[in-house]
Amino acid sequence: MASSGQAADGSAPAVRGKPGSGSNGPVREGKRANGALERQVRESRVAPVSCGAWPCARIQLPGVMDSEGRVDESRLRMYIFKHGGVSPAERGPVWRFLFGMYPCSSTALERPLLLEQMTVRYQVMKRKWQQLLPVAVRLRLNGTDAELVAAVQYFEQRQQREQEQQQYQSEEVRERMSFLELQAQVLFERVTFDLEELQEAIRIIDKDVPRTDRDLAYYMNEGLGNLLVLRDILITYAAFHPEVSYAQGMNDLCSRFLEVLDSEVDTYWSFSCYMEKFSKDFRADGLHRKIEIEAALLKELDPQLHTHLVTDNMDRLTFCHRWLLLGFQREFEHSDALRLFEILSCDHLELISQEVDRARYQERLACKHSLEDEPVTEPQAINTEFTFELFICATILLENRDALLSCRNEVQLIQFTNSLQGTLDLNSSLEKAEEHFYNYCKRTAWDCRKSKRKEEHFLYQLRNLFS
Repeated sequence: MASSGQAADGSAPAVRGKPGSGSNGPVREGKRANGALERQVRESRVAPVSCGAWPCARIQLPGVMDSEGRVDESRLRMYIFKHGGVSPAERGPVWRFLFGMYPCSSTALERPLLLEQMTVRYQVMKRKWQQLLPVAVRLRLNGTDAELVAAVQYFEQRQQREQEQQQYQSEEVRERMSFLELQAQVLFERVTFDLEELQEAIRIIDKDVPRTDRDLAYYMNEGLGNLLVLRDILITYAAFHPEVSYAQGMNDLCSRFLEVLDSEVDTYWSFSCYMEKFSKDFRADGLHRKIEIEAALLKELDPQLHTHLVTDNMDRLTFCHRWLLLGFQREFEHSDALRLFEILSCDHLELISQEVDRARYQERLACKHSLEDEPVTEPQAINTEFTFELFICATILLENRDALLSCRNEVQLIQFTNSLQGTLDLNSSLEKAEEHFYNYCKRTAWDCRKSKRKEEHFLYQLRNLFS
């Protein structure tokens, strides 16, 4: 990830480019198997139910995966943050660990068995709601959208291919899958659905899925059938997570997982793991809380802009919720938005918060011994709710400060923020967001009356955490 601000010696920081591009980005050759998988993803086709090659794919990032296939999670997350994401060739294998589909402690020998179990469980789950609501199995077509008609045809062709492939399974595999299916049926036997709520969720899903960005290469030509794959994933999630069900925007979020993972089963489980942490953001109380925290950060960084944008009920910052909810999906170019999503998801700044606290503690001890005769003001506590995504959001606001201050009503504000879509530079935004993070940590570390030398010492310690 791009460094920002001045280094401790006053020199300009090195700005890293995109992963694998240039001397500052990681260059990875990758094994032939990974390259073949990447080529498969690039082809315009309907994603398979599951892909047996992925569990054995090795992650080529240095020091991340051991000889038996276990992943060092802390090194993986640190690598993503420091290098500004991973290359497209590595993204599929990496996301399966980053988002929790596979335990990082699992070996290459264990993962194919885990995948079999997850595949059977997903199929049993999907079949359960389909049997209860057979009318919802197929997307209703109004006949006016030729692309959707073609999407249904491509999807049905995939279904037929999957059924044909099952005929070639060995007897041993069939017996193992039958046992796993029996286990899954017992596991989900007592699960009941509120059919009225599920039907309402399906109605909204059937409106949202066709609105998913079809201009992406992933949904071109035969890839249109992936819209139906996306639909099945979202309905299955809504059926088995009634406390969350479905909310608008989940289709765009889940589409991102499907595009990268290119597997129905892998997408379902990775998306489900992600939603365990972020489902609250899709609820009204979660929306308000997120905006409230963003407003508090903006007040720290720019009180005047905060006063202009924030009203008593936070209405003037609600446009930021879409940015945060979808990981700035529309504000950056598509490939950069994917990169930012994995950077934000690595939680590296949050993971090193304890290190930051230790650095602040050591600095206070040094100040106490060197300034014993001078009054020392206790620094304010770091607000741990200020996650890095909020610093990214604040950076966008601050970089467009003059234009935002000129907005006099909600219409002008929405028009301006819509004009930002696809225009922002990711490397620049990352660099400036880090700088705001450093400055925030610096301000909470000591009273401004202390010496500049001590400031530089603290920033040097803090910067070492990212180097």
